[in-house]
Amino acid sequence: MRTVSSLAEVADLATSRAPLFVRFSAGPEADSSEVSRDHESGCELPGLSVNPLNPEPWFDRPVQHWVARQFVQYAHLGENGRYAWVLAGRVVGRGPDCEPLVADVEPVARIPDEVVREARDLYEDVFDAGQDGT
Repeated sequence: MRTVSSLAEVADLATSRAPLFVRFSAGPEADSSEVSRDHESGCELPGLSVNPLNPEPWFDRPVQHWVARQFVQYAHLGENGRYAWVLAGRVVGRGPDCEPLVADVEPVARIPDEVVREARDLYEDVFDAGQDGT
């Protein structure tokens, strides 16, 4: 698994291959040896909970904006030895928050904390998080 060095590099990944996802966890090795569970119900999930990295067709902004938004939504999970990483895989369902659940995971890239900070800075610059948006 390679390590990316910038948000632009992640955006390039997101435009070169689909589907790709981002996950905050202890990494692919740790995830492969554990069963994912819904924290509230205790139900076993059929795959890893992830966030889509490829922009939706309706998103008419730069790809870096989409990627930054996807990172920021779950960046709070990147604590206590957890980090962001990009993966490919097969969607096998939806989690309790309607997030994709992915199996047959292929690790693609590790996202260093500096790149997550770069995403947060861009997000704060380009999105008006205080507005409704509807």
